[in-house]
Amino acid sequence: MSEIVVGDDGLPRPVWASVDPMLRDYYDTEWGMPVRDERGVFERLSLEAFQSGLSWATILRKRPNFREAFADFSPEAVAEFGDDDIERLMADAGIVRNRAKVLATIQNARATLALRDEPDGDLAAYVWSFQPTDTPRPKTYADVPTTSPESIALSKGLKRKGFAFVGPTTMFALMEALGIVDTHLLDSHRRGTSGVWPV
Repeated sequence: MSEIVVGDDGLPRPVWASVDPMLRDYYDTEWGMPVRDERGVFERLSLEAFQSGLSWATILRKRPNFREAFADFSPEAVAEFGDDDIERLMADAGIVRNRAKVLATIQNARATLALRDEPDGDLAAYVWSFQPTDTPRPKTYADVPTTSPESIALSKGLKRKGFAFVGPTTMFALMEALGIVDTHLLDSHRRGTSGVWPV
């Protein structure tokens, strides 16, 4: 079975992005496009942590709820969350109610603010500093790695700076989502569209 499906619009996409309109729109317009602002990177870091062990479709469907619950992922606002906010979040059926991940998101907001005072710059600049010199060129999903030397290094670096739920696999998924690496299949219409990497 082919891993690429040509849609009714004539565009080739991977199977996972070919049926569900929400996933198709996300794939076509967002996944792998460069995100270089601090709030945008913090949001995606947070959502990747919540996705751990779940499907991305689950997180994407709940994203509007996550944004509302977490003050549109403003690091300043989330860093101020206290016990009342934690209980509010744990009672919110619109998000993933995982206490460890909720606490990690608050912890990560505080670590994001602390990063601003470091020479590495803000969270976005720090994460992008791990961009590799080359990107995968997968023909099939079997060719797509789940970690890389850079995602391992990013994971270690963020942990040293006080971040949680930032394992190497989660960080590789983050790097894919932000456009730091391009893992679109070579036959996909999205290959090379980020402007970060050539086709």
